[in-house]
Amino acid sequence: MPTIIDTIKSRRSVRDFTDAPVSKDDINTILDAGRWAPSGLNNQPWRYIVVQDRGTIGEMATCTHYNNVVQGAPLLIVVFLDHDAEYNYVKDVQAIGAAIQNMLLACCELELGAVWLGEILNRKEKVNSILDAPDSLELMAVLAIGHPVEKERVSTRKGVEDVTFNGKFGADWVV
Repeated sequence: MPTIIDTIKSRRSVRDFTDAPVSKDDINTILDAGRWAPSGLNNQPWRYIVVQDRGTIGEMATCTHYNNVVQGAPLLIVVFLDHDAEYNYVKDVQAIGAAIQNMLLACCELELGAVWLGEILNRKEKVNSILDAPDSLELMAVLAIGHPVEKERVSTRKGVEDVTFNGKFGADWVV
């Protein structure tokens, strides 16, 4: 059984999906993983709209340069910050990032593919209009989710020493 560290290191963004639908149980598991993210004062500022309707997915695809990814996904989870639940804007945005990461890791465990789409934020007013989202909701991301088309996915990362500022503390602990 893989550890959480194994899952973190093996997770990849998936942009190509089969036509197979995502089960209701899997959708609920993904949403549940998101709701267990930490948030300031436990305010849980995230709100989600689950989109499976092909017509709505098609409309959403017009809101991004990555329209083929959106159009090809059988499931979109649209992630919002609820300003009515807001505690501190920066902390709340960070909490939503944690919720998104939880959902991406849940997808990985469920053997689903997913990608976090951010470029769609450039058309957030149109997205909100398509989804008839309340005015209190600010678009944070869209997750495109489905059963992945089988292919090799690789990724690299900078070394820890390349992303760690050592300042006056030194780097004796960096491997």
